[in-house]
Amino acid sequence: MDLKNLFSKISFDNKEQQATKKDAPTHWIKCPECSSLMFFKEVENQNNICPKCNFHMRIGAKRRIEILADSDSFIEYDADLKPIDPLKFVDKKSYKKRVDEAEKKTGRTSAVISGECTINGLPVQVVVFDFAFMGGSLGSVEGEKIVRAVNRAMEKHQGLIIVSASGGARMQESTFSLMQMAKTSAALKKMDQAKLPYISVLTDPTMGGVSASFAFLGDIIMAEPGALVGFAGQRVIKQTIGADLPEGFQRAEFLLEKGSIDMVVNRSDMKKTLSDLLTMFYKDSQVS
Repeated sequence: MDLKNLFSKISFDNKEQQATKKDAPTHWIKCPECSSLMFFKEVENQNNICPKCNFHMRIGAKRRIEILADSDSFIEYDADLKPIDPLKFVDKKSYKKRVDEAEKKTGRTSAVISGECTINGLPVQVVVFDFAFMGGSLGSVEGEKIVRAVNRAMEKHQGLIIVSASGGARMQESTFSLMQMAKTSAALKKMDQAKLPYISVLTDPTMGGVSASFAFLGDIIMAEPGALVGFAGQRVIKQTIGADLPEGFQRAEFLLEKGSIDMVVNRSDMKKTLSDLLTMFYKDSQVS
């Protein structure tokens, strides 16, 4: 027997086994907050909330819609809208390449899914951000989808729910992105004048230009437990004002305590809370 060939074969088999083990999907999830190790099905059944410490893990837009909308009621609009590159922007990568990578990663062309659905039988327009697409950044397409959702709400005399999960305005679009703050705010003003309800849901994280515009314009502003909400990061604020900041000052519970938001709602209770609020608004405004 050729020992050299034998050992070569053993070495090759070991590498293959190691690669298989490394690439194999895990069925266990470690909570980022309490470090508890849990079976992934247990976490999924709890709406991606840690059953040990109630930590709300981040979820994608598709999963969010599954939790909030009635079964088979969601209809997506404007799925064909895709960002262009008006500035031919390049940093470490070109903007076009970043968009292509995000599209391959998420299967979507923008950081927003917009459409309509029913929540416990009540019709409503919904816009849901996905942080997995370029950090849920607000660009021209995202702003346009929000405005179109507002227009549909006014045409159909329905309410609007926006679920935010964003790092802020998209730097690769510069002023085009910043203008979406004014554009969406102006559209929501028209909705307010039409006396139609707008409910803003803040999830982890809701930062930057999103928090400085439509995210804080809701008739009701609610947040998930522990959600990071603010404009600038804690380090930047500390360096700017030269003072220590209160513990957890950008978390949902602190904002509720200071009156910046109306309620903190557990994800498992979100659907019922939204339907209760819509029932109240629809009754008062006779929304169909």
